[in-house]
Amino acid sequence: MTALPKTQQQLHSLVTDSGELQLSLVEVPLAAPGADEVVVRVEATPINPSDLGGLFAGASWADFTPTGTPGHPALTGQVPAAALPALRPRVGERLVVGNESAGVVVAAGSNPEAQHLLGKTVALTGGEMYQQYRTVKANDCLVLDAHSTPADGASSYVNPLTSQAMVEVMRLEGHKALVHTAAASNLGQMLNRICIADGVDLVNVVRSPEQVALLRAQGAKWVVDTSSADFDVELFAAISATGATLAFDAVGGGELASKLLTAMERAISATATEYSRYGSATHKQVYIYGGLDRSPTILHRAYGMSWGVNGWLLTPFLERAGEEIVGRMRNRVATELRTTFASHYTDVISLADMLDPEKIAVYAKFATGRKFLVNPALAN
Repeated sequence: MTALPKTQQQLHSLVTDSGELQLSLVEVPLAAPGADEVVVRVEATPINPSDLGGLFAGASWADFTPTGTPGHPALTGQVPAAALPALRPRVGERLVVGNESAGVVVAAGSNPEAQHLLGKTVALTGGEMYQQYRTVKANDCLVLDAHSTPADGASSYVNPLTSQAMVEVMRLEGHKALVHTAAASNLGQMLNRICIADGVDLVNVVRSPEQVALLRAQGAKWVVDTSSADFDVELFAAISATGATLAFDAVGGGELASKLLTAMERAISATATEYSRYGSATHKQVYIYGGLDRSPTILHRAYGMSWGVNGWLLTPFLERAGEEIVGRMRNRVATELRTTFASHYTDVISLADMLDPEKIAVYAKFATGRKFLVNPALAN
């Protein structure tokens, strides 16, 4: 077994009983792995919106106050009072956030399955990735091929499985096409590539002409821009052409979900042969899976009575989908990691950088097309 350091650094997020958020970089003991475990030196872990939700607990990063030292950086903030009741289960608990990562196996337990992974580059899921080393069960590792780097495998779980899950939901619920908002993101580009390869009609909703050009250059057929004066007209045309009755919305707030449902209803009604005061009988569904806009979701009831707006998360879907579907999805990720599921990053930062207010002001903005990678192995 490779000699391990006695300690390692972890990024902790703590909510106190008074609602204070404390973020700190802490030195903690590093134990040897169990018989069926491996220790992975984490070299690449992305910052996803879901990671920021756990890290900041709803506190406004613009109001953080530095409280540490250059050697031991720390920040404090204040969790909104309205959010505290939902956070009670984590009050007083020091959380290590980070959903996924990739790195090199540097120590392994005695079991042959664990020993076989020594020196290999692997991708990980299961949380607690914002630390220098992560100990996991050997069979929880996804071994990357010899040509893939930790950066290639860092985002091999959340976005690749979410983008595939959207298509699986479409099929399971009997829809024939779908709409996706914030479509120029890494996840959106993956979904576009999946739909092109699988022959699925996809309406991509973006927020600027530049994003329209980006997706069209990648082969997207239907791209509509919310900043366009003709957005509603173009959305209706795209939904009419595709027959989409399912949308996945990363924005959440404002009137976008309502506009999607309205365009779906108008497209269905345009070919109806009979009038119904209850609207079409075709079910129209919007799943909100993100919160790029934290304002209230506004619904203008102009789409009949057969519709739904629900929250949606990947993990509950995977639990319901079953081993066959999940296994097929994971195998596709492994096979197409550097093509369909390739991620692109704006910058690579260290754990200490994550507590730098100037860096936070950049990586926490949820800007489409800007994704950051953390390398805990970088010197602080």
